[in-house]
Amino acid sequence: MAILMQAELPGVTTDQYDTLNAKLQALPSSPFDGCLAHVCVPTGGGLQITDLWESEQAMRNFMEIVMPLAAEANLPQGPEPTISKVHNHWIPPGA
Repeated sequence: MAILMQAELPGVTTDQYDTLNAKLQALPSSPFDGCLAHVCVPTGGGLQITDLWESEQAMRNFMEIVMPLAAEANLPQGPEPTISKVHNHWIPPGA
């Protein structure tokens, strides 16, 4: 079952996000398996991340990879993300 994950990351800058994302992109195997969509939005004091995952397990597998890299980069830890079950999702034709 698909899930929507929403996370607030207070104190994280777009430069820190870009650095972490580049490290993830450079990994030999993709840590993004099961991610259907990802959005990062700057807020007044950090970032808001919203992901659509094909399952909660896929998201947890990603978290096992990203969290040690985030800690290594000294990114501030935010509160636990909000996870919601998705009733329906679709991608517009041609997208």
